[in-house]
Amino acid sequence: MVMDIRAESALVAEPLLEARALRFAAGGQTLIHGIDLGIEPGRRTIVMGANGSGKSLLLRLLHGLLPPSSGEVLWRGEAAGRAARRAQAMVFQRPVMLRRSVLANLTFALKVHGLAGRARTERAQEALEMARLTDLANHPARVLSGGEQQRLALARALVCEPELLFLDEPTSSLDPASTQMIEDLVNAAHARGVTIVMVTHDMGQARRMGDEVIFLHAGRVAERGPLDRVLGAPRSEAARAWVQGRLYTGDT
Repeated sequence: MVMDIRAESALVAEPLLEARALRFAAGGQTLIHGIDLGIEPGRRTIVMGANGSGKSLLLRLLHGLLPPSSGEVLWRGEAAGRAARRAQAMVFQRPVMLRRSVLANLTFALKVHGLAGRARTERAQEALEMARLTDLANHPARVLSGGEQQRLALARALVCEPELLFLDEPTSSLDPASTQMIEDLVNAAHARGVTIVMVTHDMGQARRMGDEVIFLHAGRVAERGPLDRVLGAPRSEAARAWVQGRLYTGDT
């Protein structure tokens, strides 16, 4: 269902998404400190760090849900705007369901993206099948179980064929079976060419789902590198303490 964008991505020299000197402050406190990073097309980037390190906030800034206090976010080398947001999707830790049926949650998302008529219906049906929700198509979305709602939220994000998918701890409150289904959906999307940026606290999940890690500490990038190296032999004290299960309050 999601178009294969790997061939196109391979020709792109610059990062798909880039943050330059990204800073965010609220209530007189700086929460994100001048972050510079680039997200390469086709990669699976895992964002990790202790609670309060700025992971969810960073995703919201990158996705354009919050304006930065200073700095900028670029999409394909240009200021991120409406076109960037239409090419991206985000799934939150707690899924947000529209007050309508499972199927209508999908068709509404497609309508917003300009798909009409038979194509909209066919795409929505494909998404239901992909998420194993066909039998629940006419059920109110808000009465689904937590795992079913998260599968619907993910299907609703993927049905619009994003190039970049943000995931903010999408399985943190799910049982192992539901977690596996979410991971399968994400991995299938990545295999079709979708770039993934995902927040997780779970090192096992990170190893299953990631190519590289961005490790945050106190609103700064403490470390970034290949997943096996960062989780196996972290170079920063912040990441080393986190991997070892220790509380770290010092500098990165």
